[in-house]
Amino acid sequence: MTIRLGLIGAGLMGADHARIIALDLPDASLQVVCDMDPTRARAVADACGAADIASDPEAVIAREDVDALIVASPDFTHAPLSLACIHAGKKVLMEKPLSQSPAQCLEVIGAETRSGARHVMLGFMRRYDRAYAEMRAALGAGRLGRPLMMHNFHRNVETPAADFTGAMAITNSAPHEFDVARHVLGCEYTSISASQPRRSDSRVAPVVMVLETGDGQIVTIEVNNNAAYGYDVRAELVGETASISMNHVAYTRMEGALASSAAYDADWRGRYHEAYVAQNRAFLGFVETGLFPEIAADCWDGYCAALVAETGARALASGAKEPVNMAPRPAFYASRKGDAL
Repeated sequence: MTIRLGLIGAGLMGADHARIIALDLPDASLQVVCDMDPTRARAVADACGAADIASDPEAVIAREDVDALIVASPDFTHAPLSLACIHAGKKVLMEKPLSQSPAQCLEVIGAETRSGARHVMLGFMRRYDRAYAEMRAALGAGRLGRPLMMHNFHRNVETPAADFTGAMAITNSAPHEFDVARHVLGCEYTSISASQPRRSDSRVAPVVMVLETGDGQIVTIEVNNNAAYGYDVRAELVGETASISMNHVAYTRMEGALASSAAYDADWRGRYHEAYVAQNRAFLGFVETGLFPEIAADCWDGYCAALVAETGARALASGAKEPVNMAPRPAFYASRKGDAL
């Protein structure tokens, strides 16, 4: 059976999801592309073989010829559209964040819990990246000994907007690190501190965060949104007996003029393309079987990322280490099952 997908949001990420559906998911078809800009929706639909376009996302969610949804619309729409999918009984791959508001995340969690079934898979695609998967596997196999520290850095060429702030680096860029480090270590955070060095210009400086976990590990995260040289994400997991590091991904190296160099991507899409494909395939499995994918992020993971980000922004403003006061985890999210509990 071909799964008929509705795509909400035809911008940069939406167009990438559409191409993955068209080129990499033979068991799925792009039924409708929904965007407030009909010209943009039509361009993506025509390029990827969609049957229809629309501008009303809730109407698309309700359509009988749409089996499941992928949502890549602006961040503020994610929680309301998650609720609409839950109420319609349809599964959705929701780009991160679930919401930047922990309270709004808890609202979605409440709705999904009351429904008795899983509906929302959250797009923290780094869980499907091979480098993080190998780190997690090495830790699980006991090859590192007890985990002590995880160091992470996340660098972009430049900020997406002139008014981008250090707090936005924490709430917009760092949640991928918050989630994947928590996923690799199998931990919860208990505190976070954040600080910035001083740049010589008016651009936002890097933000450096230090997080403590309930199991006594330290997680460091650097987010540098104006690194200038390229998109660069790396991590190192340090254990008592060994460490494992992520390599820079480059397929070629140039040798010449008494120098050696490797190229960097301009943004995240090339670096994580295979992770997106693997994530979207896992989502199709979720739609087909009702079983929530083993390593996928769910609404609880979205709440955790939002709470840590909110606390981190507060720590940056206060200059002090702030406690991460997490709500009790519902028993519903202790299971990977999709059917009613």
